Amino acid sequence: MLLNIPPLLEQFVKREVANGNFPDEEAVIEYALGLMLRDQEEAVLGIRAGLNDVGAGRTQPLDEAFRDLRREFGIRSDT
Repeated sequence: MLLNIPPLLEQFVKREVANGNFPDEEAVIEYALGLMLRDQEEAVLGIRAGLNDVGAGRTQPLDEAFRDLRREFGIRSDT
């Protein structure tokens, strides 16, 4: 497989190899794609869990959910 990536990303890949973080450029790309795959799998599992919660009636009103999120992330309610 031949890949063309933007110069900024190409520099990053080369720097990772030069710094000794990876043995070669392919290893950098493989690692990055593995992270993407893991993130996608985790997202699907989270969505499924959420849908299961809804199906089981484990929900809360939207205004309560937003209030909880604001509190958790320190967001004022006037924003």
